[in-house]
Amino acid sequence: MRKAGFDVTTQNVTDVPAARKATGMPEKFGSCHTAKVGGYAIEGHVPAADVQRLLKEKPKAIGLAVPGMPQGSPGMETNHPQPYDTLLVMPDGSYKVFAKH
Repeated sequence: MRKAGFDVTTQNVTDVPAARKATGMPEKFGSCHTAKVGGYAIEGHVPAADVQRLLKEKPKAIGLAVPGMPQGSPGMETNHPQPYDTLLVMPDGSYKVFAKH
């Protein structure tokens, strides 16, 4: 995220589900990283380009999520990437595909 121009502050927490809940992101979209940017929750290995698009388009949403830890997502680079989707999580907890990777 830093390489994409984001100012990143990290904070280790002992209760990841509680930290996720504080952002408004439903647990069912959980992953290993939780962030806040521009009033949105970002959950998991979301590509920087997707976050940049989110901030440009400004949809009414909780934020973006890449549940789990898909191989080939940012930080999970591998010679055998798997397809994955970035989800746009709506205020009612529903979602739609924001980007396919």
